[in-house]
Amino acid sequence: MAQTLARTDDTSVTTGTTRPPSGEAAAAGSRRWWRRPWIAPLFVISTGYIAFTALPYLDSRTAPLMPHDGFPLYYPALIAHIAFATVALLTSILQVWPWLRRRHPAAHRWGGRLYVLTTVVAGVLGLVIVPFAPPVGRLGVAIATTLWVAFSVMGFVRIRQRRYADHRRLMLYAFAMVMNNLVGTTIMLVIGMLRIQVDPNVFLEAARWVGWVGNLLAVQWWLNRTAGRPVR
Repeated sequence: MAQTLARTDDTSVTTGTTRPPSGEAAAAGSRRWWRRPWIAPLFVISTGYIAFTALPYLDSRTAPLMPHDGFPLYYPALIAHIAFATVALLTSILQVWPWLRRRHPAAHRWGGRLYVLTTVVAGVLGLVIVPFAPPVGRLGVAIATTLWVAFSVMGFVRIRQRRYADHRRLMLYAFAMVMNNLVGTTIMLVIGMLRIQVDPNVFLEAARWVGWVGNLLAVQWWLNRTAGRPVR
């Protein structure tokens, strides 16, 4: 007779056999994908944001480029930055999808590698072109980009060290940073729609800080709220 060695939430592991999950557990697993209803809307909104902000730069003759005298590689570097940042943004949404992470861990691992690679390239290119950004808000952009790359790389290092809790925390910080522009732009659009009178310099400076600072605060609140949950 096979002796039961261990039991998990939905399986019993025995010597030589594994019992399939019960009907209740299987039903719960089949419902799990829609328990994260924010994934699909966020992906759609992010795609729309990318189209709205990136498409004007595809034609160098009409693109709203900043002055870049003495740096002929500015436009190629900008386009490459936009392309790699686009991949990083869309990949990051899939990386924080619990259903994909649990059901398809290999896809999560390879997606994570793609995310880190595109983040590093986009971040380095962003730091190369940030000196040509408008002075108002330039510091906020530089700090946000540096933190984005740092959180992502350290998150990758921690998962290689099998420090799963640290990996989760750092990658959530990185997710906060990669969503910086989307959230910041949305907030600024809302302020504009409400016709709130704000000094233009204050408005532009705030646009470079509100998104990522607010995102990091929200992520830290979430981490504190879920501190007792086991990290699988």
